[in-house]
Amino acid sequence: MSKKILVVLSEWGYWGEELIGPLDVLTSAGYSLDFMTPNGRKPVALPPSMDETYIDPPLDKGVTSAHFAKRTKEVDSSDLLANPVNLSEKLPLMPYFNSEKFGHKLEEFFNTREEFWKEFVDPYDALLLPGGSGPMVDMVNNERLHNLILGYVNRDKLVAAECYCVTCLAFAREWTDRKSIIWGKNVTGHAREYDYKEGTGFAQMYGYDGEPMNTSANFGPPFYPLEYILRDATGPQGKYHGGVGRTVSTILDYPFLTGRSTQDSTLVGELMVKVLEEDLRKYGW
Repeated sequence: MSKKILVVLSEWGYWGEELIGPLDVLTSAGYSLDFMTPNGRKPVALPPSMDETYIDPPLDKGVTSAHFAKRTKEVDSSDLLANPVNLSEKLPLMPYFNSEKFGHKLEEFFNTREEFWKEFVDPYDALLLPGGSGPMVDMVNNERLHNLILGYVNRDKLVAAECYCVTCLAFAREWTDRKSIIWGKNVTGHAREYDYKEGTGFAQMYGYDGEPMNTSANFGPPFYPLEYILRDATGPQGKYHGGVGRTVSTILDYPFLTGRSTQDSTLVGELMVKVLEEDLRKYGW
């Protein structure tokens, strides 16, 4: 075991604790973490995840502890995330169906993807996808990220996803059969009861020229009800576990480890270590 973890983060804003929780557990256990973003920009933490006075509207309570507010600020202001791998430079998009010489280009794409897996799947023990609202913009429907996830599934390696990043698992599908990789699996994710009605925002926005823009926009509710997507994607033999009313909801159905929200973050890290070092395969259901 190499004791290396690949972490993919949104450039539009990740929730601090959902990175810091697993990060601190994993580094304490001797793991090194490499970071990747969709376009190679430094990821930034969502402001509420650095504000211990923030009250989560659906939960009507504070969800940012003094400890995680401090740690998130430390990481956000450090150089730890300053030079992430640029996913867009490492893997091309699949060719359009009506493009010239589609068959040859598709074969080339699959060969390129295999080389990509050798570089960004084979050397790592697991993939970690911290959540927040940012992933809804640049990770959830990111074809390149889907193909990275498929590599970990292909190699039977652990994939850990938190909050809105669990949607990435529902949408990551092979082009040939288009079947959900979490079909028949047990997962958790943001429950409908805990979705915002107002206040979905981002730590960073970008214009058509790629330059940062003002971040004061309020997009209202999340772009989609994650619970409904997960209920459909797991199928009749799988199950979505919302854990409504419970402080944590963390589900391991190997190779997928999913955490509902902020409070699950440290446990996600602890379970990653147990999966990798104790061969744990099931938890929470």
